[in-house]
Formats: sequence, C-alpha cells, structure tokens
Amino acid sequence: MPMIQIPDSDLTAYRAEPHGEPKGAVIVIHEIWGLVDHIRSVADRYAAEGYLAVAPDILSDAGVSPSVGQELHNLAKNQDEATRMTAQPLMREKLTATREPAYGAWAISQLRRVVDYLETQPGVDGRIAVTGFCFGGSYAFALAAADPRVKAAAPFYGAPPEESDIASIACPIHAFYGGLDERLMDSLPAVSTAMADAGVDFEATVYEGARHAFFNDTNDLTYDAEAASDSWTQVLEFLEAELA
Repeated sequence: MPMIQIPDSDLTAYRAEPHGEPKGAVIVIHEIWGLVDHIRSVADRYAAEGYLAVAPDILSDAGVSPSVGQELHNLAKNQDEATRMTAQPLMREKLTATREPAYGAWAISQLRRVVDYLETQPGVDGRIAVTGFCFGGSYAFALAAADPRVKAAAPFYGAPPEESDIASIACPIHAFYGGLDERLMDSLPAVSTAMADAGVDFEATVYEGARHAFFNDTNDLTYDAEAASDSWTQVLEFLEAELA
C-alpha cells in the first residue's frame, strides 16, 4: 500500500486498505522508532480485519526518519549489552526535538489533520479509533483528549495525558500494559482513579510477566507472544463494539 500525504498537514502516512466497505478507521501511531516496517505491518493487520488503517509519520520532521529509527531500534534490541548501551546517547541526540513543548502541540495538531482526512473517506462515517505503542500510546491518549471525534482509543504502554486533560476524553479507552513495566505500573492506580473521577470509560489490561513493548514481534528482548495475541484479540473486540 502506498504512502500518502495528509491534506493540509506536514505529514506523510502509510495507508492500508481493507477489502470491501470499511468497518471504520484506525489511526496507528508508531513507537519512538518512527514509521518502521513493524508499524506498517500492524496497519496491514487492521486492514485485513476490515478497517481503513492510517499510520502517520510524526517523527521524520523531528529528525527521526524511518531509516534512522530502524537503526536505533536495531541497536537497542541487540543481544550484546555493550552494543545496546551505544543506543542511549544516540537516542537522546536524535530525539532532542521531541522533548520540546512545541513538538507536542505540533504533533497533536497534525494528528487532528489525520482525523480530518479520515472523516472524508468513503464508508468511514465518523467511526474513527486510535491506537499506538509506547511513544505512540502516549499520543493515542493525547489525541483522545484533544479531539472528540475519536470514538475509541487503545493505547499500548503509553503515558496518559496530564490529569487536567483527562476530563476532555470523550471516548472509551482500553489500555494495555506489561506487568514488568515498572514506571507505568507505578502510575496506573492514580491514572485509573483520575479516569474514574472524570467519568471516562477506562479499562486497563495488565499482562503479568510481560515487559514494555511486549507487542513488538521484531524485538526478541521484549516480545511476549501470549500477551501480544491476547491483546490483539481484545483490541479487535473493543473496536468492534465501539465502532459498530
């Protein structure tokens, strides 16, 4: 499937077409590695399930093209610890722009242009969901808070928006976590309480024994086949219910 230019935006995106009328549309937001082949394959999987899937590239403009991201990912998942350590300073250098406050505002504005685009696509009929992984999971939360046109959000091991933004979330959220992902596990009770206090329909599935990035089947260090399979089943059931 081709790369497309999102109208009225700075973004290119990978578009994966379903066979026949779409059940709806899914925005697939990549990890910190950018729009690498793994994320394209996830978009293809959604298309095979009947969804129009669009995976925008929100990192190339910040200096992390897919080729740079793949290089960083290859270093970070290397079996040799010394090689993995070389990835850390390189990642800090390459991702400097993403830590600027202006980047976050820019990324959300661009993701809203993706929603604009999907609203115009035949058969979508406003049935738009978002999912994402790690960096992309955080932006899946953020887009749900920023755009009420999003009907469902399925963040994978992402950090939630600021508590002050949680009240803006108007759609159900089903989030997925690895039980060994210490930072996110420590924050999850407070996140769940904030979601409940704001009246957000929030469900969290935690896979005990699974790590951060358990869904990424290109990373032997973190991939958990059982957690990945179950979360895929659950996210499809979630989308079927919320976009029907």
